[in-house]
Amino acid sequence: MNTLSNLPFLKMNGLGNEIVVLDLRGRSHAVTGEEVRAIGRFERARFDQLMVLHDPVSEDTDAFVRIYNADGSEAGACGNGTRCVAWAVLRGTDRTETAVETGAGILACTRRGENVFTVDMGAPRFGWQDIPLSGPVPDTAALPLSREAPGLPALERPFGVSMGNPHAVFFVTDAAAYDLAALGPSLEHDPLFPERANISLAQMAGRDRLLLRVWERGAGETRACGSGACAAAVAAISRGLAEPRVTVVLPGGELVIEWHGKDEHGKDEHGEGVRMTGPTELEWSDSLPPALFGDAAV
Repeated sequence: MNTLSNLPFLKMNGLGNEIVVLDLRGRSHAVTGEEVRAIGRFERARFDQLMVLHDPVSEDTDAFVRIYNADGSEAGACGNGTRCVAWAVLRGTDRTETAVETGAGILACTRRGENVFTVDMGAPRFGWQDIPLSGPVPDTAALPLSREAPGLPALERPFGVSMGNPHAVFFVTDAAAYDLAALGPSLEHDPLFPERANISLAQMAGRDRLLLRVWERGAGETRACGSGACAAAVAAISRGLAEPRVTVVLPGGELVIEWHGKDEHGKDEHGEGVRMTGPTELEWSDSLPPALFGDAAV
């Protein structure tokens, strides 16, 4: 029988970004891509991102979290998923703070309300090697990338940044007008991005408000993307389009992003990175049926 058979999971969402949390702390099992895809085929466990908790690696953390996209590929960051993990780790306790570790580093999480959390997503990284890109470019704030959009202004010169995963942010006058399902796949897989990229369309609605749609690598367009919201806010602040605190409006709802610029380490004057505040929701809990994995047995 597969190691994952009958294990409980939490079906959650952050602004409609579909999240499944699977707690493997105390177990040595590493989830495979085949198992990830099998879990995603289970109707009650459909997800945009799967957050798998493992035993902590670093001191003063509650878990090491591996993040998977629906296609089985591994992601470096997921802001909405991290808030869901924080809810799962802190539920049933009187604690208000936790820290979890991902491949992108240690993320500090603070409970602001019953279902509202702030996550320090770490410092944005702007170097071409850090995003990463396939080679040096003159300015990662204006990448040499464009796409024609029939009847609309071309998408041009996106802002490149890593929030633990690669992002390209296009600023447009009407984000809703573009066919992101048609444009997203080729941009995600453009040769400029050796690890693919998350593609965002950002529309400024004021210096403290930004409308955003995101095509997530390995998942497609989702109702919300926490790291994408952080990337778009960083891009807008860096270009002088937004204040250090900006509300990012996604199809699933709103996130508040704060970033006060950077020191030589990419963090603000308080030693913190990009802070994201938003809600979580538990939809249900269930167990993974043994029949789900077929020959993916361990």
